[in-house]
Amino acid sequence: MRKTTWAVIALLGVTISWGAAFVLMKDAINEQPIFDFLATRFTLATLVMIAVRPQVLKAINKQLLFRGSILGAILGLALITQTIGLDLTTAAISGFLTGLYVVFTPILFWLISRNKVEGKVIVGTVLAFAALLLISFNGFSIEIGQVWLIACAVLFAFHIIGLSFWSTAKDLYALTVIQLGAGAAVCWLGAVADGYQPPPNASVWGVVVFTAVFATAAAFLVQTWAQSIMDPSRVAIILTTEVIFAAAIAVAVGQETLALRTVLGGGLMLIAMLIVEWPNSKSKSPLEQTHFT
Repeated sequence: MRKTTWAVIALLGVTISWGAAFVLMKDAINEQPIFDFLATRFTLATLVMIAVRPQVLKAINKQLLFRGSILGAILGLALITQTIGLDLTTAAISGFLTGLYVVFTPILFWLISRNKVEGKVIVGTVLAFAALLLISFNGFSIEIGQVWLIACAVLFAFHIIGLSFWSTAKDLYALTVIQLGAGAAVCWLGAVADGYQPPPNASVWGVVVFTAVFATAAAFLVQTWAQSIMDPSRVAIILTTEVIFAAAIAVAVGQETLALRTVLGGGLMLIAMLIVEWPNSKSKSPLEQTHFT
């Protein structure tokens, strides 16, 4: 129970860094092409992790390389589809549709594992979906950009589920390094297509470094660790608080004003988290019942 509590706190720290990254990147990607920015960010994150623990390269085996490459490719594709969607629709709609992984995760997890999803997780998922609707939704019509973002949400859900099946405390650092390296490789495919452009100035480099170190290397290391002890549906609900922190930081720096529905949505998201995380000694995590090798 204590370890799970720390995992929840750590995941909230991840969502704060992602919320800050979203605000910082808005200006940076206007000065450097998006694929080039992502490729630089993920490459730097990979190199930082290797520099911190060079011996991690010796821990990589065929099984880890296979699993990490699949997870990293899914992560890279999720970022690419999100980027395309962001370019084709509004930020509000993109935030809502990307957050649909909170709905897709328990559904896909049930289809893959056939394990029963706890009632409180279902309730939390519905409340988190309603919170996302309040915070981000400004109308809906099917457009190509929205299709890309729905694909992004599905990919993020698969990444969360994959981590829950394959992440172990023993291999989490090596698995994270492989994921980030594979994600960087996918992003480089888009970056080199029209010629790579490095960050043009110190300001953009600052955003690259922040997002690489805190919102990528540290964040995905924490997520990989947390998912070695938590089921994917709970993780998905916690990660959706990124929307709240992004809105709060945007308000703090003067990019946006705080609407009443944002406050209500944030409160509803908090209620969803409390319901899902409330201790229940009679319930058992799906991951305690399922082991995939």
